[in-house]
Amino acid sequence: MRERLAHRREELAAETDLSKPDLVEPTQDPVRVLVAAEPRLYDSDHTHPVPYGVRAAADWTWRLLVIAAGLALVGWFAWEMRVVIFPVVAAVLIAALLAPVVRRLRTAGWNRGLSAATAVVLFLALVVGLLSVVGEAVGDQFGEVAQRAEEGLESIQRWLAGPPFNLSAEQFQDWIDRAVESLGQNREAITAGALSTATLAVEVVTGLLLGLFSLIFFLYDGDRIWAWLVRLMPWNARDRVYTAGQLAWLTLTQYVRGTVLIALFDATFISILLLILGVPLALPLGLLVFFGAFVPLVGAFVTGALAVLVALVANGWFQALIVLVGIVAIQQLEGHVFQPFVLGRMVRVHPLAVVIAVALGAYAAGIIGAVVAVPLVAVANTVASYLVNAPPPTRTPSAAAPSPGRSPAAPNQSAAELSPVSPSAPGQSPAIPPASPPTAGN
Repeated sequence: MRERLAHRREELAAETDLSKPDLVEPTQDPVRVLVAAEPRLYDSDHTHPVPYGVRAAADWTWRLLVIAAGLALVGWFAWEMRVVIFPVVAAVLIAALLAPVVRRLRTAGWNRGLSAATAVVLFLALVVGLLSVVGEAVGDQFGEVAQRAEEGLESIQRWLAGPPFNLSAEQFQDWIDRAVESLGQNREAITAGALSTATLAVEVVTGLLLGLFSLIFFLYDGDRIWAWLVRLMPWNARDRVYTAGQLAWLTLTQYVRGTVLIALFDATFISILLLILGVPLALPLGLLVFFGAFVPLVGAFVTGALAVLVALVANGWFQALIVLVGIVAIQQLEGHVFQPFVLGRMVRVHPLAVVIAVALGAYAAGIIGAVVAVPLVAVANTVASYLVNAPPPTRTPSAAAPSPGRSPAAPNQSAAELSPVSPSAPGQSPAIPPASPPTAGN
């Protein structure tokens, strides 16, 4: 017992040895400081007269109202400046289609100007050639279609004369006379419409010239234009902005090229179907299907219905039914097999989002809005996903930060593949915005 007490006394003496320096107690508890620095939550403030749910809803409401007002202002400005905005947007879409051609030409050693000019000339030659072929086909078959349309109108008249309508020929002719009389009474409105059509023609010509001019410079100097725009951003956000732009351009190029291939698929097989069945205007209808495919879901439905209507008027209801079944089968094959293969996962948009985007775009800006809505939604989805998941910008440049020429979300994509135009010619460095802060000497 004495030995145990002596051992315990030695331990206490060692713990309270005055020869050792006393440890300085920290002035503040770091854990306590961290907890005190956290913002006070709404639900912990029981003294506030307004409940937490109401305050949170109010915060979300005014922020969403500000965002909606900003989007509405942008939409209003775009509509008011549509003569300028729409051609530039069309030029961006066509540039996304022609960018691979320019890139291949420049890789082969061609300079910027010659590559861009060659791509534009080839595109214009293709468009003019298609329009010439379609115009010739329409001219050759217009008389036949008019005759068959007259026969179809007579068959409709005979159908209306039977039960349950029982309309006489005099009533049918009276309807036609009223329509002609209505046209005569509204001559002033028609004349005003003709004047507005002339104004529209001037706007179309102006838009075509502006779009062609913009297309040439997007293909010639697109990377430098984008680099200049990125340099307008704060230096610590340039990497994020540049990478977001690369991903947006990659999404847009994939969407445009995929949509063109899908349009060619639909137009080719529907034209073959119409030619086999002997439906007149098969090539013009195929061209309409091609352009209609640029408005997903809705465009294919409208152009397919027009093909069925022409088959009904020209060849009767049985062949019209065959055309309807064939178009539905082609659309199902394209939607479930070809489209997922062509469009990457980055470009895929939910069908409900597609329908809503097309409806809103058509309501706001007509056909052009319907065409632009879906690629805009796809690009916005890609950029928003990247910005939400990307790390926040740092105040000082980091050595481990990704290079502006390469996207962290797509490591296998080079800067040349993500750039709006082809890479710089051999011996030239691409215009990439600096990721470091500007110095006094710059």
